Amino acid sequence: MASTGTRPVAVTLNSKERVGLEAMAADAEAPERMRDRARIVLAAAAGLSNSEIATEVHTHPATVRLWRRRWAEGGIDSLHHATPEPRPGKSRGRPLEPLVVSDEARHVLERWVRRSTVSAGLAQRARIVLAAAQGATNVEVAESLGCTPATVAKWRGRFIASGLVGLSDEYRPGRPRTISDAQVEEVIVRTLKEAPPDEATHWSTRTMATAAGHSQASISRMWRAFGLQPHRVESFKLSTDPHFVDKVHDVVGLYLNPPERAIVICVDEKTGIQALDRTQPALPMLPGSPATASHDYVRHGTVDLFAALNVGTGEVMTRTDKRHRSIEFRKFLDLVADQVPADVDVHVVLDNASTHKTAGVEKWLKRHPRWQFHFTPTSSSWLNLVERWFSELTTKKLKRSTHKSVRALTDDLIAWADAWNANPRPFVWRKTADEILASLRRYITRTLDSSH
Repeated sequence: MASTGTRPVAVTLNSKERVGLEAMAADAEAPERMRDRARIVLAAAAGLSNSEIATEVHTHPATVRLWRRRWAEGGIDSLHHATPEPRPGKSRGRPLEPLVVSDEARHVLERWVRRSTVSAGLAQRARIVLAAAQGATNVEVAESLGCTPATVAKWRGRFIASGLVGLSDEYRPGRPRTISDAQVEEVIVRTLKEAPPDEATHWSTRTMATAAGHSQASISRMWRAFGLQPHRVESFKLSTDPHFVDKVHDVVGLYLNPPERAIVICVDEKTGIQALDRTQPALPMLPGSPATASHDYVRHGTVDLFAALNVGTGEVMTRTDKRHRSIEFRKFLDLVADQVPADVDVHVVLDNASTHKTAGVEKWLKRHPRWQFHFTPTSSSWLNLVERWFSELTTKKLKRSTHKSVRALTDDLIAWADAWNANPRPFVWRKTADEILASLRRYITRTLDSSH
């Protein structure tokens, strides 16, 4: 049979005591703690349990037990805090420094006591401070909360000195370090400058741990601290175009500040799009399982896609062909020229492919004086916004689709472009030319230790 716990101290009141307590509880000029003590005694006399009284008065059950017992021992005079007389043969000791809790701090302390997510230690410290703020001595608080007077004195002093911050744990250094700074430096330098002894291309935490004589976890912490990830490789190519800076300013200027009465079009080809059919049917996505497809495929041919992105509207003009020679490129230019207004200038951003610079293209430009080509720097296709549209096409259509013929692939490409143009979304260029060049300068300085 479960125990019901210690029976609470009985509280009885005569009519004079009840009138006095009711007056004290209603006195707006009396200290709040005195009004709370009066309400505690009145509720105890009404037969409420300690938990019920604590909920009603917004305090802790330990505080209720304290003032219930104090009333039973000394009546109404016991509700006023007074320094206890020393026991025979015992010194009085140092007087307690007053502990005052503001309304804001009390709200935080009571929230810490109630919340189950707060650590037990912090909740206990909050109970100590709340009980001490009621005027109880360290011994009384310790007895009511089941701790030692030294613990009460410690957290009383910490709260008086630092407030709520003082109730948090102080920094603990932990055990002494076993790996010196020199050993950490040796691991980092070895990671950056040396190759693994097993003829691998890069270190792993375990091979470095074996070579350096440390644990795998220690190597992992060192690499994280210095931002080292030997297993990762990112692709990047620096442009060697002698006019790189000028071309960046030219192209980015068109994006951020296009000329008046002109449109900006980004043109490029996505060549060799494969009509792929999986060797087995793909399985749909299920709860807890992603969609699956076989790793091998059957190729039914390829097609080239020409695309022209209107930077201002986000609309895309497309054309498919079996090849991507200069003649096919000129046919695509004719298609675009038929769809743009006749009274505006056209600025075309495109890369340095040889099909874009043939004599036939030069003649086409002379027949269309409103058109002007702006070439991106070599190895800098990221400057061409139509590449962003090609990325959408790849990730949202081509990567998971299957086609049993080139005709089916072509129809799918045209259908996807038509769906895009039904609700076009222009891509907004954010970086200025100066920001791009500054970022590139930082990259070169960091990786090549060079400022040019």
